[in-house]
Amino acid sequence: MDDVISVEGLTKVFNGTLTAVDHVNFSVHQGEIFGFLGPNGAGKTTTIHMLTTVLKPTEGSGRVCEYSIREDPTEVRYCIGVVPQEYTADEDLTGIENILLCADMYGLPRSESKERAKELLALVELSQFADKKVETYSGGMRRRLELACGLINRPRVLFLDEPTLGLDVQTRAATWNYIKKLKEQFHMTIFMTTHYLEEADNLCDRIAIIDRGKIIKLDTPEALKESIGGDILTVSTKEGDDDVTGLIGKIPRVREVKKQDSTYRVKVEKGEETAPLVLNALMKQGVTMTKLSLSKPTLDEVYLEYTGKTMREEEGGDSVFRQRMTLRRARQ
Repeated sequence: MDDVISVEGLTKVFNGTLTAVDHVNFSVHQGEIFGFLGPNGAGKTTTIHMLTTVLKPTEGSGRVCEYSIREDPTEVRYCIGVVPQEYTADEDLTGIENILLCADMYGLPRSESKERAKELLALVELSQFADKKVETYSGGMRRRLELACGLINRPRVLFLDEPTLGLDVQTRAATWNYIKKLKEQFHMTIFMTTHYLEEADNLCDRIAIIDRGKIIKLDTPEALKESIGGDILTVSTKEGDDDVTGLIGKIPRVREVKKQDSTYRVKVEKGEETAPLVLNALMKQGVTMTKLSLSKPTLDEVYLEYTGKTMREEEGGDSVFRQRMTLRRARQ
């Protein structure tokens, strides 16, 4: 496949001490939805800022639409569209006025941009609200307007930075449909960042797991889940009970046992058949179990496998704070 984006050793260091992006290498194929999956502070937005020429890399190189992000920033900007995670539309302007303003920045003649604006408003189902001020829009409507603004120059590559941050479940699903439509109808290449596991799984053709500025693993969602190599059995025991890691590890078809506090994460083959064997072995040992669950590999399990943490642990309260700020801006 042709690569629309290619990156080698891309690095960004702030103030000479803080490494936000650490020598990452990847490529994005023509017509695919490529996802950066990771928590806040992982380096996702900084990478987008370098690829969209907002920030200059400290080291390394990147090419977008065959143009160098270092040497040809103007050409890069003309071939891309960007939808940032923050709301940027002017609330004192109407929906169509915001789109036309973006068109003016690209130097598009009004005779052309007016037609494009109408087409885009229809695409995101905002035609009936075209002449309403953005201050009257809901959060979901604002996100759809931002998407339309990012498409006004008919970009070859669209960058979406946390496209559904702060949206409710129903609006998030609707936004997913718009993103899928861009790929299917317009064969557009999309580079998106997200910390929503289900979003990455639902939308992306390939996913790069990024943690502390480094790409930990890159593959299709299916291959990432298969790479874990088995079903996941979670066993919680009563606090103070003896460590049974060795006992569980001797059971047939148990491939790996990891213990954290009083919970054991057991990687097994044929989970439906192996789970009863684990249960019987622990009962014979007199172990008091407080929880036993079996799950097929998910992206959450993949993230835990390669980073040692769950996404929820990584996000903590900061994610909630960012969502509240996004919603507050939408209501202002």
